[in-house]
This record gives sequence, structure tokens and C-alpha cells, in this order.
Amino acid sequence: MALDGAFLYAVKKELAPLIGGRVEKVHQPSREEAVISIRTRQGSKKLYISANAGSARVHVTEQPVDNPQTPPMFCMLLRKHLGSGKLVNIRQDGLERILFLDFECINELGDVVTVTLACEIMGRCSNLIVIGNDGRVIDSIKRVDEEMSRERMVLPGMKYTMPPRDNRENFLTASPEEMREGIRAAGSKELSKALIRVFEGISPILAREWTFFAGRGAHIESGTITDDQMDRLIFAIKRTRDQLLDGQCCFSAVSDKEGQLKDFSFIRLSQFGTLMYTKELPSASALLDYFYFERDRAARTKQRANDLFKLLVNLTERTSRRVSVQREELAACAGKERFKLCGDLISANIYRVERGDSVLIADNFYEEDCPKIEIKLDVRKSPSQNVQHYYNEYKKAVTAEKILAVQIEKGEEELQYLDSVFDSLTRATSENDIIQLRLELREQGYIRSAGGKAKPPKALPPIEYKSSDGFAILVGRNNRQNDQLSLKFAEKSDIWLHTQGITGSHVLILTDGVTPPDKTIEEAAIIAAVNSRGRGSNLVPVDYCLARYVKKPSGAKPGKVIFTNYKTAFVTPDPELEKKLRV
Repeated sequence: MALDGAFLYAVKKELAPLIGGRVEKVHQPSREEAVISIRTRQGSKKLYISANAGSARVHVTEQPVDNPQTPPMFCMLLRKHLGSGKLVNIRQDGLERILFLDFECINELGDVVTVTLACEIMGRCSNLIVIGNDGRVIDSIKRVDEEMSRERMVLPGMKYTMPPRDNRENFLTASPEEMREGIRAAGSKELSKALIRVFEGISPILAREWTFFAGRGAHIESGTITDDQMDRLIFAIKRTRDQLLDGQCCFSAVSDKEGQLKDFSFIRLSQFGTLMYTKELPSASALLDYFYFERDRAARTKQRANDLFKLLVNLTERTSRRVSVQREELAACAGKERFKLCGDLISANIYRVERGDSVLIADNFYEEDCPKIEIKLDVRKSPSQNVQHYYNEYKKAVTAEKILAVQIEKGEEELQYLDSVFDSLTRATSENDIIQLRLELREQGYIRSAGGKAKPPKALPPIEYKSSDGFAILVGRNNRQNDQLSLKFAEKSDIWLHTQGITGSHVLILTDGVTPPDKTIEEAAIIAAVNSRGRGSNLVPVDYCLARYVKKPSGAKPGKVIFTNYKTAFVTPDPELEKKLRV
């Protein structure tokens, strides 16, 4: 991730208003997290610190944090040493990924001492270390002994030492000549990788952005960089430096077309072109809060829904195999008329057939030229029994054809239903959404009923949007809610939308008897496309009609409706517009 030393510098500038505030509360939500509430003149702020390898960071958070009933030992230690302490300074050595928070506290003897929190944001080596007034480690959220690292141990009572540090340039203070000299001395390497070795505290995404600007998107090696490219590179670095020093950063998160967050930065990114979507946020803390909360929530949701994903995949595979076998059996029934023909011809020529005959060659009087036809006989059966055998095979094929046609239709409907549930599950954003899908599958008999009598949580309301023209647009979260939205809640004059031939949510424009403009219908169609399986396509057909023309077939599965008098709009899914219109 891009939480490099430069980004941490921006975070440090944002935390400056906390200086002078006093520690109000200390919590430890999990083994590698700590939350310190600091009371300032502007109100209480929650300082979130994480030493987790995949999400190490420090920033002010607005997200609610669940705390354990019994505080961990490290939390008690923080409360002991930082209780009512005053934050007097926030330090960063160059662009190292370490923030030092100095607190002025009173020890057990009543003396005023300085206790420092070292927030080390260094990937798998991240840590939160409490340092006493004498510079020795009081304790850390992750202790590092000799078995874990012989170069730098972090244990209570040991002298705190900085992590090993390479001799690299600080682009905030380096002169253009020093920058040029360092880049030229990097040798013939890919420029973005060379920049990481030359400059301290920059992440790969920042190095790639500088390289992208310098080469106008072309590949550059540090050993073959031209003077023009070097000038453009120095300009990009100086521009980034000015943005950091002046506090004019553009905090942005990038996500793919599926909506999955990929990276973030404190400058506007151009290297991805149209391959990624960019969301800008007002501050570094807001960006980190948004990025990690959304990413972790998606990961937690996926983990909790893992058993449902496996169930749906197994059900889909099993149903697909069954339908495939039924189609093969139905194709075999296409020769049923042959059985009736054989029975008729044996019956007409029964005087020529004797027990023990294995074949009958007869004239096929059903055709004009009466061609000869060869009919196999069972030598163990009498002529009349052979006739009856072929008639029985004909009747079985006719009956099987009728039954198989119905079973295949039901199997295809079941596959569509499972696909719709799978699509809803991929778009689930909360535990409540997953619980509602479990209830739906339980009602349909795919999951055994739970033995407990615990009352399920109340379902969340439909997702609400507001069009540019002020019309409310509602989207169902699952099949059960789709039925309620389309068949019970909708007024006859409301406009109903759904992707054509693609599983997705039902969408409803609340018109209040007023005909909405075409722009509202287009925006609702885009919302329908984003909330469907076709959200990654370039062009998605969306059918729409008045809600009065939407009906539910008798005995149909949840979410299955039929509709008439519809029109079709072709739209391109736009996740950014969908997020913008969401209430």
C-alpha cells in the first residue's frame, strides 16, 4: 500500500491540531490496534493506530470501534502511562515511516515525565512502542525477541533504537542537482524502481506517477533517461514537494471497475487512465478511514459469506449437470416415432414373423416409394410381444418428453434463481444482507432450518437514490425485497426497471403520478446496470415499464416476475454516478 513516509508526513501535518490536547480514553479493539481519544478545544478526536501487517496506519478516525469487555494488558499499560497525559509534540525523522507522539505525563511519584509512542508503519515489521523518559522501551504491542530479529530487538527495558536505515535522499530538502546526481548514479534500471532506491519515503505508486509524467507514459530506464525526461521528472518531484509542504494535497483512492479498492495516494493519479476509478477525499485521515474501512468490510463480508458462496457453487454445478443429462435424454426422445413405425409395420406383417426371428424386412407403406426397412426383433419374444415392446417404448418416450420438458424448464429457472442469489451475495455490504440471503435460501429449502429460536434481525430498507431531477429511486437488496418492492410497495404509475436477460436487482422510480424526464430514466437504468451481473460490461440493455404491467407467475421463485408494454434502454454502467446519486 501507499502509506509511505511522504504520506505519513501529510498525516503528521493533519495531526498538528491535536497538540495540546489531553488523553481522555484508551482502548484496544484487537491485538494489534489501539484507539486514543484526545480532548482538544475543538472537541474530542479518536486517534487510531494499527500495527497490523496488512493495514498498518495512524490517523484520526470517525468510524465506530468495537471494544472487548475486558481490556488487554497492553491497553491497561497505555492507560497507566498515558492517562490524562498531554500531547506536546509529533515528530518524524526525515521521511521515515515512524511517527513519534510525545506525551507529557505524571508518573507514580508525581513527577512530570515525557512518554513517547513510536508508531512504526513498516508493513510486517509495524509496531507500536511505548518509550519512557529515559529512552528505554516500557513495552510494545508486538514484542520482538532474538528469535524474531537479531538486528533489532524490541523488549521491555531495552534501549530504543531506530530501525536500520539506507542512505537515501529526502526529496523535500534535496536540491535539483542532488536529485539528478542520485538518479544518474542508480545505473540502468527501470526508472520507477530506481527512484525508490534513490529517494526516502516514497511508495511504488508515487514513483510510477513521477515516471509516467516524465516519460508521458513511455517506459524509461534511469541509465538512458534524456535531458527532457529528466527535466520533467524533476518538475514532477518539485511539484509533489510543494503540494506536501503547502498542504495542497489531493487525497484520492483508486478502485477497479468492479468497485474493489486497489490503492491510494496524496496526489492526483494519471497513470491508470480509464482502467481505474478515482475517488477524492478531503483529508489524509478521511482517505485512510474510507480506504481501510471499506476494504476490511468487504473482506469481512466475503469471509462471513464464504459458506454461502460454496453452497451456491455446488448447487449450481449439481443443477447444471442434472439439466445437461435431461437434455441428452430429451434429445434421445426425438426418435420416438421410429418406435411407433416399427410397431405398426410388425403388426401389419405379423403373419410373416415367427418366434426366433431376429430381423424383419418390410415395406414402409408410410412413404410414397414404400422403401424397405429393417426392424430388429427380440428372438426371445413372440411376434405380438415384439409389437407390444415397440409400442411401449413409444409411449415411454412420449411421456418422458413431456416430463423432461417440464423438468428442464424448472431446472433452468432454478439456475436463474441461484444466479440471482449469487449476484446479490457478491454485492452484499453488511452482515444483515448475508443473514437475509440465508433466510431466503432456508425458505426455499436449500438450507436446513436452524434449531435455535433466535429472532432474525430486521431487514434493511431498499437502497435509496435521488436522481438529478429529484426523483427517488429504490433498489432491492435481494429477491425477497425485489418482490416486495415491485409487487407491494410500487404504485401503478411508478416506473419499474430491470436488466434484460441479466440477473440483477429490481429498480423502481417513485413518480408520484408525474412523468419523469428522460435523464431520470437514464440514471435509473445506469443504477440498474451497476446493481446487476452486467456491471462490468460496456453496454447493458435495461427494460422499463409502468409498475402496473409487472406480474408474478403463480408458484414462481422469489424475484421472478413477468412484464409487458416495456421499452429498452442501452446504458454503460457508471459506478461513480451510482455512488454520487446514492442517498
